[in-house]
Amino acid sequence: MKLKTVDLALCGLFAAILAVCAWITVPFGPIPFTLQTFGVFAVLGILGGKRGTISILVYLLLGAVGLPVFSGFHGGVGALFGVTGGYLIGFLLTGAAVWLAEKWFGDGFWSFTLSAIIGLLLCYAFGTAWFMILYTKGGNEITLAGALGMCVIPFLLPDAIKLAVALLLRGRLKKLVPKG
Repeated sequence: MKLKTVDLALCGLFAAILAVCAWITVPFGPIPFTLQTFGVFAVLGILGGKRGTISILVYLLLGAVGLPVFSGFHGGVGALFGVTGGYLIGFLLTGAAVWLAEKWFGDGFWSFTLSAIIGLLLCYAFGTAWFMILYTKGGNEITLAGALGMCVIPFLLPDAIKLAVALLLRGRLKKLVPKG
């Protein structure tokens, strides 16, 4: 995988955009509403699967080393390995889904839209499983329906709106960004 200087600069810039999106937070139970998923969709839509996934990885690594890039200005491995950390790591699954779809079907509107939805579902599944494992290890009990009711269902409509807005931005901005 060969990256040019412009690719590295764009990956860093969009990792910073992800951090800003994470800081825009509305508290809601154990998992806050943030613009992180919007940021993930926008990064992948504008940069493409490869550079977008690298941006997500850079964002996660910045948080892992302690920079306050996650929601609530948190950082560190504790944030990644906490009960909601599975959703953060799940962003890489969204990136992988978009990247694979691009390789197989191109980067058209429908390919991106469907792969972003599939990627989000993978993120939900991974994050919810992670949440349930750590939540029950903490001495709490929760069913799958309870976890979905807490961690997924309240986010379906907001995430659909975030994807729609990211699709609009993608349509306007993708052509302005140098191809990777």
